[in-house]
Amino acid sequence: MLEKKIGFVGGGNMANAIIGGLVKSGQIAPSNIWVYDRKPDATLALAHGIQAAESADALAREVDILFGAVKPNVILKVLKDLAGQLKKETLVVSIAAGVTLDSLATALGHNRKIVRVMPNTPVLINEGMTSVTPNALVEQPEVDEVVAIFESFGKAAVVSEYLIHSVVGVSGSAPAYIFMFIEAMADAAVLGGMPRAQAYEFAAQAVKGSAQMVLETGKHPAELKDMVCSPGGTTIEAVKVLEEKGFRAAVMEAMQQCMVKSEALSKK
Repeated sequence: MLEKKIGFVGGGNMANAIIGGLVKSGQIAPSNIWVYDRKPDATLALAHGIQAAESADALAREVDILFGAVKPNVILKVLKDLAGQLKKETLVVSIAAGVTLDSLATALGHNRKIVRVMPNTPVLINEGMTSVTPNALVEQPEVDEVVAIFESFGKAAVVSEYLIHSVVGVSGSAPAYIFMFIEAMADAAVLGGMPRAQAYEFAAQAVKGSAQMVLETGKHPAELKDMVCSPGGTTIEAVKVLEEKGFRAAVMEAMQQCMVKSEALSKK
């Protein structure tokens, strides 16, 4: 069990998901988790049995790991205001999209241990994928602790900062593409006469099961695809149409534009 005290500045959906995952995993006692939100959020604290801090300053003085879980447009100001309250060895973890390690260090001080993470929305159902990007001052055991925290509600991997825009494209923004794909599959099933609620269930479960096969079998997606495509059958007919319509190229171009936008936003 992690003995350190963990604090969250910001009590929104992502903080709620992280706290819920931590409590459920048993990695840390709820009494060692603190949260402060500008809008009093007793509901969040009561829901998980954690500590509700009276102020951000009080929380910052108390914790060993501080999660910055406020909006990207305010996180630098919030962290700058708290920098003087933090203990020397406190690890700061930012979940703010588009805010670089260098920007965070400018706000907190360049002698501060900082980790930049990027979870995606499936963390809300304990199926998240999170990138973990530490600065040079963070020691390996501390990196391992952060990875373990995010693996309590999904998967996590250490990623170099130059790959963050790829993370945005393949993970952060990706649920939106998958939801569109599920919706399109369901629409086609409805066109074929299936009731809509049932169509969504079939389409979503097909996507979930297929993804799980990639993760569990270790086989190349193309090999798994070929296993479904019988000679002269229905599946290869559908694959042919997807190829003709530029399915792969559309996905790749969409993700490329997503990455370009991510890079542009990070420079603002």
